[in-house]
Amino acid sequence: MTSRRSFLKSTSLLAAPAFIANLRAASPNGKVRHASFGGGGQAWGDLQSFAGHPDFELVAVADIDRRTHDQVKKQWPNARCYQSWRDLLAKEKDLDSANISIPDHMHGIVTVSALNRGLHTYTQKPLAQNLWECRQLMLKAREKKAVTQMGIQISSEFTERYAVDYIRSGVIGKIKAVHTFSNKTWGDPDPIPERTDPVPAELDWDSWLAMANPRPYLDGYYHPGNWRKRRDFGTGTLGDMGCHMFSGWFRALELNSILSVKSSGPAPNKDNWAINGKIEYTFKGTAHTAEATVPVTWYDGNQRPPKEIIDQIGGCPDQGSIYIGTEGILVAAHMSTPMLFPKEKFASARPAKLEPRNHYHEFIDCVKSGKQASANFDYASPMTEAVLLGCLSSVFPNEALKWDTEKLIFPDNEAATKLVRRHYRESWEFPV
Repeated sequence: MTSRRSFLKSTSLLAAPAFIANLRAASPNGKVRHASFGGGGQAWGDLQSFAGHPDFELVAVADIDRRTHDQVKKQWPNARCYQSWRDLLAKEKDLDSANISIPDHMHGIVTVSALNRGLHTYTQKPLAQNLWECRQLMLKAREKKAVTQMGIQISSEFTERYAVDYIRSGVIGKIKAVHTFSNKTWGDPDPIPERTDPVPAELDWDSWLAMANPRPYLDGYYHPGNWRKRRDFGTGTLGDMGCHMFSGWFRALELNSILSVKSSGPAPNKDNWAINGKIEYTFKGTAHTAEATVPVTWYDGNQRPPKEIIDQIGGCPDQGSIYIGTEGILVAAHMSTPMLFPKEKFASARPAKLEPRNHYHEFIDCVKSGKQASANFDYASPMTEAVLLGCLSSVFPNEALKWDTEKLIFPDNEAATKLVRRHYRESWEFPV
């Protein structure tokens, strides 16, 4: 792996952005030659955002479901479409960058394969579906000196950046605790239905399953979208929304060391993630926290922060974070301007003046300049590890799990440590 000292040093948010030394030869027309892994859903939205950059050129798309290919060809008639992501990587020689915008279970293996090809990569959140793969992506990106960005667009929005500036400037004092939450319900308490549906002719179902064990196709149960609820493929509400919600306080407090995690919500069943979760983290404190440690609590579904906190702010947003400081409270509702409480105390406070930043265009600009992007893997991997620790802890409800960041183990729980990596079915392996 990497030593604890070097890991923490290298993931410090105070470090200056790295300069990327091994940029590929520039394309003849000055464009960034790009491949998309995924052609519909989130990938389609990502492509629309990239397309607004004048130097973006879509060369190829890989999507296991050929029903997305016609949509892609209509907008980009010169783009080549593949059903196999491996075929794309093998056949497309003149590429600079890629986005990986496919189901969670494939993030790690496709991203590391793209990095091994020397491509700069934009990977949707969560960076990977399990802790071990997540760490490997950070290490591989360093090895390849790649420009990287995780798809947490909120981290480039004014709303989050305002909150980070408020916390860093000490407006509400040192932080005593953080409460962060989403009302989404990406889970399912029921078992898998006992039926088998015909596989659409356009879908390569076995390749969609990838490293997961074979199972019958169930129309609408996995593909598209509902894979987020399934333990073999998604990461539940915490994995879906946690990277967005965690980003503000993770960056503002410059956190990089989790000491323990505890789930006090319902446990998932053997196939599906639970809903209405509550995860309690203990992080090592930083210069921005009031104590040597700082508690952060995650809530999803119908779970919410304590009533006494909600009463102080006059209600709770559907999604966001609440920072409890020694001098006041900051409420950062998702995609909304942060608010300070008590209002009369902070009536004159104003957010900092910041330059606009487009999360997608920043990635393309960094590919061209060799500078590192704001949500690069050195930042995104430790934050995603925090998210994935919460997911894993839900399998062991009401157990305080001590965590060793360097070794990627739970020193006191062998069963939990076994879940740090996933089982790959025969013929699949992670190409480190």
